[in-house]
Amino acid sequence: MMKKTFGFLPLQSFLALMVFSFFLPSTVQAADKRELLGSYRNWDALVITHDSGDKTCYIISTPTSTRPSNVNRGDIYAMITMRPRVRIVDEVNIVVGYPLRPSSEATATIGGRKFKMFTEGSGAWLRTPREDSQMVAAMRAGNRLTVQGTSARGTNTTDQYSLLGFTAAHNAIKEACQS
Repeated sequence: MMKKTFGFLPLQSFLALMVFSFFLPSTVQAADKRELLGSYRNWDALVITHDSGDKTCYIISTPTSTRPSNVNRGDIYAMITMRPRVRIVDEVNIVVGYPLRPSSEATATIGGRKFKMFTEGSGAWLRTPREDSQMVAAMRAGNRLTVQGTSARGTNTTDQYSLLGFTAAHNAIKEACQS
């Protein structure tokens, strides 16, 4: 399968850089150093070193398939984030590319294991750090992640992610954020 690209960056890396650009004030952005640690099959590993020396490490992937395919959606991706300074390890975030039904849950499935995620806007998260750790462990051991959600308009969607490269990408950010 050919990887999608945006200019010289893999599409996943471009999306990740865009996402984090919105979370940082412009004065801080100029001093931050972003680095692609590597592309590992379907997952990219990146680190942002802030001017303060703090790091934000994350891995990101886009789905290998989306259903239904005729639905107009924005960016769709799964991301795992580590922010050691604030003791965040393995925070799972799924972005589905459309506003989710208010007060709904998205379901992430890896193998036979299901994870219920709360939703807000176009994103879905697990409720506790323990659930994040459990899902990341399942992702490290699994082959495929399937995410199901319902849009505010009532459209049910299913996105499938390959977990090939997940463990290597996850190891890369663990090493980068522990040093």
